[in-house]
Amino acid sequence: MAGSGGGVVSGGRQRGPPLFATEKPGRMAMAAYRVSAATVFAGVLLIWLYRATHLPPGGGDGVRRWAWLGMLAAELWFGFYWVLTLSVRWCPVYRRTFKDRLAQSYSEDELPSVDIFVCTADPTAEPPMLVISTVLSVMAYDYLPEKLNIYLSDDAGSVLTFYVLCEASEFAKHWIPFCKKYKVEPRSPAAYFAKVASPPDGCGPKEWFTMKELYKDMTDRVNSVVNSGRIPEVPRCHSRGFSQWNENFTSSDHPSIVQILIDSNKQKAVDIDGNALPTLVYMAREKKPQKQHHFKAGSLNALIRVSSVISNSPIIMNVDCDMYSNNSESIRDALCFFLDEEQGQDIGFVQYPQNFENVVHNDIYGHPINVVNELDHPCLDGWGGMCYYGTGCFHRREALCGRIYSQEYKEDWTRVAGRTEDANELEEMGRSLVTCTYEHNTIWGIEKGVRYGCPLEDVTTGLQIQCRGWRSVYYNPKRKGFLGMTPTSLGQILVLYKRWTEGFLQISLSRYSPFLLGHGKIKLGLQMGYSVCGFWAVNSFPTLYYVTIPSLCFLNGISLFPEKTSPWFIPFAYVMVAAYSCSLAESLQCGDSAVEWWNAQRMWLIRRITSYLLATIDTFRRILCISESGFNLTVKVTDLQALERYKKGMMEFGSFSAMFVILTTVALLNLACMVLGISRVLLQEGPGGLETLFLQAVLCVLIVAINSPVYEALFLRRDKGSLPASVARVSICFVLPLCILSICK
Repeated sequence: MAGSGGGVVSGGRQRGPPLFATEKPGRMAMAAYRVSAATVFAGVLLIWLYRATHLPPGGGDGVRRWAWLGMLAAELWFGFYWVLTLSVRWCPVYRRTFKDRLAQSYSEDELPSVDIFVCTADPTAEPPMLVISTVLSVMAYDYLPEKLNIYLSDDAGSVLTFYVLCEASEFAKHWIPFCKKYKVEPRSPAAYFAKVASPPDGCGPKEWFTMKELYKDMTDRVNSVVNSGRIPEVPRCHSRGFSQWNENFTSSDHPSIVQILIDSNKQKAVDIDGNALPTLVYMAREKKPQKQHHFKAGSLNALIRVSSVISNSPIIMNVDCDMYSNNSESIRDALCFFLDEEQGQDIGFVQYPQNFENVVHNDIYGHPINVVNELDHPCLDGWGGMCYYGTGCFHRREALCGRIYSQEYKEDWTRVAGRTEDANELEEMGRSLVTCTYEHNTIWGIEKGVRYGCPLEDVTTGLQIQCRGWRSVYYNPKRKGFLGMTPTSLGQILVLYKRWTEGFLQISLSRYSPFLLGHGKIKLGLQMGYSVCGFWAVNSFPTLYYVTIPSLCFLNGISLFPEKTSPWFIPFAYVMVAAYSCSLAESLQCGDSAVEWWNAQRMWLIRRITSYLLATIDTFRRILCISESGFNLTVKVTDLQALERYKKGMMEFGSFSAMFVILTTVALLNLACMVLGISRVLLQEGPGGLETLFLQAVLCVLIVAINSPVYEALFLRRDKGSLPASVARVSICFVLPLCILSICK
């Protein structure tokens, strides 16, 4: 298929049938969507016209004039952002692979080898059993084991993680043949035994329970060691790698370690049935105090270098340690894109969606994952490039390492490291590549590998790859490729979105902005697609304005919307009803319930006035050199009581946070404005007084309704997940003066 060297044109193979198909929605469905969007846009234009032509005069009505101007600015932004989002959704595409054609076109020996990277950074936040369940799931892929190489990067350099990986390497000798013999899915033992209560077809009860007991025994040993913090002497005797740890070894100060636990080139590296095992490598790069290590991006670049001397596979896949493989065919699906000789030559990476197994039905946090996966991502793909999201992604090694695509480029899929050295020499070579000083005065993290200098290194890296001429595709199979864990407490979710928002805002304000870096290199639609997330932060101020000022004006009897009997009332009502009806229809079409859609609207509001707002403030503080950029690791350990409350549909607060103060202040302010405002109108003007303030009253009531979990946590709940009294006290200190000032005017 290809000659030696990644850029050499090869001959000899006849062009085969397509290995994947690209499909678009029906014309009628898209036409209906576009007509609906056009009518909403007409309504938005009328709203802008109303604001511009009905500006209150200055003088004695100065408060209303300034409030009106603020509403105009907010609605101009909302309209612009809606158009931006709409433009991205103009041409979705959906991919379908043909693995049967792949098998007909390529023999097993002709398929490329694959390097799989798993990253972990903290054995406390990311429990070792969670990590090795992911490792075991990718070791058991339905793929030739001699062409499968798994690398675990342990940024903490934890001897516990190394010990657990040694245990996993022994358990794999039983688990992998069991999975392949009975076509087990999923191939994470933790997930499989938690979901499946009976033996698979063809497996006897004795063999089933034996395997289950083997896993239970390993789990018990691992938990015992993790809880005690001491490695037993017996395992130390079986692996020379333990000798590299000593009493001076810490997570922030340790030498580089590269240990090949399973070497598929050795005849002894076989499972209990005598079949070869995948290569398994442990890596901990050198850490020194005051030395920059670039977090996950630095870890991935270290893995790229280490793997280049051990296996050097042309395909690299990376996955987070908490996101196990749920589909043993994922590699073959990805190869259908890369190996398609007609359409796949310029594909730089294949991104699978993120899915989560711990999200319950009618999720209180309204995770919008279904709409994102089924609608938003296919729309990005339609513009020629899916974002790289840092996990569940298959890369072409040369694209990841900075190669610029040209039409003359031809990949050599048979390329491997071609190693002659033994494991000891390879480990020594690998250690020299992951020292603290190796990257000094090089292009690593700049033009080569994963990009440094941004909390969202994955997004920037994907954008750079696309700007070098490579294309990316999004693939969402019926059986999800990967399943992970998402935070189930409000605080963790908001912190996560804050980090993402900071990253996107930093990208938008830097020379890596999609409109600057991508100008003339990627399609305008894709640039706009990146900017939908890049402008998250900007949404914070208009949204905060819209949920506070109209309510305060309602309390004070100041009208900011047309009367219910006015013709100008129609565009406001139509845009609101049409936009939310379309949003609800999309959610239902993507598999969400109406309750989940409502919860998603709540979280949309909460994120905008908390995560997005604080991310904007912190980003500009960083630009002014007031604070440093950091990385917050998402904790993968869940409190059991908090988990039970989540399953019951209760929001988890629990601790004091500036985000909770903002959220509670907005909730209490709108509750006070609703009660006092309606009372004032009814007592002073009668029911007819609501005619001029009808839309403001509706807006205030909706905000109160959407904040019902906040009131529950504030007034009704007494569990550990409720809002602390300190949050309520601080919020009341903000709300009382605002209400008093409004009433006294």
